[in-house]
Amino acid sequence: MELKNKKWSHDEFFAMRKEILAQWPTGAEVDFDEAVKYHETIPARKHFSKQLIKAKKEGRTLTQPRAGVALLDQHIELLNFLRTEGEADLLPTTIDSYTRQNQYKEAQVGIEESKQAGRSLLNGFPAVNHGVHAVRKLAEKVDGPIQVRHGTPDARLLTEITLAGGFTSYEGGGISYNIPYAKSVSLEQTILDWQYTDRLVGLYAEHGVEINREPFGPLTGTLVPPSISHAVAIIEGILAAEQGVKNITLGYGQCGNLVQDIAAIRSLEALAEEYFAKFGYEGCTLTTVFHQWMGGFPQDEAKAFAVISWGAAAAAFAKATKVIVKTPHEALGIPTKEANAMGLRTTKQMINMLADQSFPATQQLEDEIAMIKAETRCIVDKVLELGEGDIAVGTVRAFEAGVLDVPFAPSNHAINKILPARDHHGAVRLFDCGNLPFTQDIIDFHRGKIDERAKAERRPASFQMVIDDIYAISKGRLVGRPR
Repeated sequence: MELKNKKWSHDEFFAMRKEILAQWPTGAEVDFDEAVKYHETIPARKHFSKQLIKAKKEGRTLTQPRAGVALLDQHIELLNFLRTEGEADLLPTTIDSYTRQNQYKEAQVGIEESKQAGRSLLNGFPAVNHGVHAVRKLAEKVDGPIQVRHGTPDARLLTEITLAGGFTSYEGGGISYNIPYAKSVSLEQTILDWQYTDRLVGLYAEHGVEINREPFGPLTGTLVPPSISHAVAIIEGILAAEQGVKNITLGYGQCGNLVQDIAAIRSLEALAEEYFAKFGYEGCTLTTVFHQWMGGFPQDEAKAFAVISWGAAAAAFAKATKVIVKTPHEALGIPTKEANAMGLRTTKQMINMLADQSFPATQQLEDEIAMIKAETRCIVDKVLELGEGDIAVGTVRAFEAGVLDVPFAPSNHAINKILPARDHHGAVRLFDCGNLPFTQDIIDFHRGKIDERAKAERRPASFQMVIDDIYAISKGRLVGRPR
């Protein structure tokens, strides 16, 4: 198919669908009409979209962990533990690495070896291999809304299996699950593949079943300026809405400066509403998700809890609809369920304490919101220009030109010219703006902020600042200052 931002016809979708469902035997378990009827039986308390809408109306921030193991019964036990002991409002099912690469034979071997070992030997839940019936058992045995979280460039079969199985939210996108995750996968192809996913969600919506979609906001998770992640989030949101998706959650990964983080969430929602209205997608419900710090963590548990608490406070003050929670074992590998629950309870306590407080409306906050909006509009509008009005075509051309760029991305389709660094107060700025289509005043703003820090630290602005900032939080600081 030719890439363009246009809703797929039923004929186009169903012609491809036969091929997708034939990729693994469990695809035969998918029956769309029956799946719609099954979704109609799911109670509101276990429905992702309904819980997000309710939280947004009430001004509450919901908590959600990451979690997934290989075997069905153990995964059920894990999620129920995080629900009861961790007090999680929303639940995940993190998918294993083999499934993310469509390596279902290898995933099956991992399942069998996990059975023999009596513990998970995979880093997530292989939903495609388990199939629709097993996923439904999971959805029925766990008392809470469940979302699929993964990192898959081609997630078409995974989408079919998990949605038919009763999951009510699905994460990812053709940009955010390519550029930060893959090296040589075609961006044009991943956008097309994710149009399939979004069209499937749109078909469910046409039949009265509203499934939440969430592009992956943090991208590489390392010093990503808000305008970069905002531009990608808005583009992926528009691509989803065009295919008929009605409930969309846009995300942002914590940078660490409180004012910038609050400004980022507030500007993201405002910008999304602006562009959705421009494209005529006013029937979509928009919510936000704040990801706690995605970079390096301290190994010391007590110090890790401080990082978690800081992320919880930022999410609460920003009034994000939900927050993705980290664990005190973040620097050590896959956490125990107990550690995961502790991160959740820490976050919930902080959110509850700040529920009746608001962050003051300062000039600094307003200025930061204005700057993020200006930068994001520069990028998104240039993408539209390059695509001659088609945002899908424009995205591919924008990455080729560096108009869209993501720092530290492994993908060959990102030119990796931009370099972020913190300013004197810890906000993420751009040491090198690369080919981003910023106005001269925005470029001068970033240069001035970096120079201010360099002067305070009595050293020249250089790449060393970037390196220092990457490792700073794991070493106990926000800004990587020389010692």
